[in-house]
Amino acid sequence: MRAFSAVLIPLLLTVSAAAQEAQTNDEPAAEVEQATEIDGGMASYYGDELAGNRTASGERFDPDELTAAHRSLPFGSLVRVTNVANGDSVVVRINDRGPFSRGRVIDISHAAARQIGMHRSGTARVKLALLNND
Repeated sequence: MRAFSAVLIPLLLTVSAAAQEAQTNDEPAAEVEQATEIDGGMASYYGDELAGNRTASGERFDPDELTAAHRSLPFGSLVRVTNVANGDSVVVRINDRGPFSRGRVIDISHAAARQIGMHRSGTARVKLALLNND
């Protein structure tokens, strides 16, 4: 227990000091984004030809929104998708089921693909992190 306290207390003090510093600069304290890494693998993106089609959640697909399809995450879940090759990431909202291509873990919208630099190649190796929706 003593070793645990020796590690935890300095960590808490560091986080607390950073929050206080942000507040003393007349800036709102930045919210710490809590995420849980859930998956990794190959991602692809929806083509613009699917624009207007209904997704599994019932809404119409818009390639200019930051949305994605995942096999099992609940609709409305927010997921950070990070392109392993360049480190760029984007937060997408799950609104569809898929991908149905073997070896793929997520299908993202064209807008999301542009933000992480995979719109030309069509696929990329990614890491996924589920964001806590507080």
